[in-house]
Formats: sequence, structure tokens, C-alpha cells
Amino acid sequence: MDSLNEILSRKDFDEPAEAVAIKKYVREQFDESVAVTVRERDIIIAAPSAALASTLRMRVLALQRLIGEKKRLVFRVGK
Repeated sequence: MDSLNEILSRKDFDEPAEAVAIKKYVREQFDESVAVTVRERDIIIAAPSAALASTLRMRVLALQRLIGEKKRLVFRVGK
């Protein structure tokens, strides 16, 4: 039986590269911050306003090229 310390020592707590790239893009383009959750099949981007979420939705192709993956991008309003 593994101890909790051994289990947590094998866990990778670094932020995924996709999340870092999306946050950097939004910060540079719109001077806003978003919350990004990377899951197995999709990436959830939570924007603080509906206007930002809609603008990001219109730039979905640019975001997919930026992260280089075919994961589905989901846009939500709220943190």
C-alpha cells in the first residue's frame, strides 16, 4: 500500500502547456485573465464577461492553432 506522500510525489502539478498558452494569448490580446481547465477531450475557458467569451469563440481557429491540438474548446462565462 502506497502512502499518501508517495502517491503525491509522483503527481505532476505543473500547469499544462495548453493552459499557459491560452492564458498568455488572452492576456496579450485583451489584457484580461481567464481560467483554463484542460480535460481529456476538451479545454474549458472561463471568461469573466460574455463579451470576452464571445470574442474568444470567434477566434477559436486561432486558439486551436496556438495550442496545436484538436481538443474541443468550450467557452463559459464566469470564473
